[in-house]
Amino acid sequence: MSEYYKRDSLSLFATVAMGTGVMIGAGIFALTGQVAELAGPMFPLAFFVAAVVSVFSAYSYIKVTHKYPSSGGIAMILEKAYGKGVMTGACALLMAISMVINESLVARTFGTYTLQVIDVDNQELFIPILAVGLIFFAFLVNIAGNRVISTISKLSAIIKIGGIMLFAIAAIYVSGFSFKPDTTNGGYETSFWGFWAAVALAILAYKGFTTITNSGDEVENPNTNIGRAIIISLGICLLVYMTVSFGVGSSLTIEEIIAARDYSLAEASSPVLGDNGIRFTVAIAIIATASGLLASIFAVSRMLAMLTRMEIIPHSHFGMPGDIQKHTLVYTAVLAALLAALFDLSRIASLGAIYYLLMDIGIHYGVFRHLRRDVGARASVLAGAIVLDVAVLTAFIVMKAQSDPNIIMIAMGSIMMIFLLEKYYLSKLRARESAS
Repeated sequence: MSEYYKRDSLSLFATVAMGTGVMIGAGIFALTGQVAELAGPMFPLAFFVAAVVSVFSAYSYIKVTHKYPSSGGIAMILEKAYGKGVMTGACALLMAISMVINESLVARTFGTYTLQVIDVDNQELFIPILAVGLIFFAFLVNIAGNRVISTISKLSAIIKIGGIMLFAIAAIYVSGFSFKPDTTNGGYETSFWGFWAAVALAILAYKGFTTITNSGDEVENPNTNIGRAIIISLGICLLVYMTVSFGVGSSLTIEEIIAARDYSLAEASSPVLGDNGIRFTVAIAIIATASGLLASIFAVSRMLAMLTRMEIIPHSHFGMPGDIQKHTLVYTAVLAALLAALFDLSRIASLGAIYYLLMDIGIHYGVFRHLRRDVGARASVLAGAIVLDVAVLTAFIVMKAQSDPNIIMIAMGSIMMIFLLEKYYLSKLRARESAS
């Protein structure tokens, strides 16, 4: 293993901090307004249902990594289920790209919240500039190694969870424990498809548990601690998300939440705590997004390095010094920076949801079809996970096909390209191996 990433270098607490760092960094700050736009006054329920779907999803990862812990854990699960073939490579790339998309989502959220306390004329220009700057900072910290990442993750986890909960409890208390969207939504109705599409987006707020899976044998006692860290992280995030959802709903009407969908927590803090509340919320958002990006880049680069060593994806040094893991950090940061510069929050989240849910279905089917007896997984739970993923993905595609058909075309076209390029690469690799 590289000198940068050492076996048993992440404690259980550090692993939980890293997982919650990714989830809370993206989820509650970037997605609350977008989930509310689809689910209306039922947006807290959408976050709860998303947690239930995520628990079903986590089952496959926990069962396999309990027996086979490994850095780049998702790639390992796919390889054991499908072998070193197109399905393994394409699904692993879907996961890696969805995580990079999440990084760009977090980075743009950082820029959006930062500009709530900085008066500039052209925010659309400065948001991507701040986003790219944060990605570069996260890249430099990752180069420093696990010890620095672990320390920052622990400190930021305590600060941001405490700060977010303080805001949410204050909002609920000041409102007199009333939930405005239920009483002042002006006839706003939640459609069936809209609610389940909101669940699909809300799942992005929990999928950071896969970061823990990808840390693999860098976790102390990985056979038991990976599963524990996933369950603890999901539980913490559910508590935070539900409390914040009610806090935002107690401070703003559904129309106000939607109007400020990219910075809804900052907007919700104003009626509760005034200008100081906005500054406080922005400070917590900066800490949350920065730590979330830090942990996500760490995990993606691990998985890409493993895929490269498995010869499932191509690799080029481009003249750079250092080992493969260092190169994958560069690739991850560059791609995240490009996405952050080119796409807005809504489209970034949509692409991430589609990529992740397709990959997740592939994971569950692979475990169901090929690994469930080996790892002792229950067929009924795996089947339930597949059904839930298919349901929310279908609803999301139906809604987006109506509101933004271009993003569906981009998603489907890019997914097809990933599978075709993976097939081409593996066929060339096998031809070279046969010739030698």
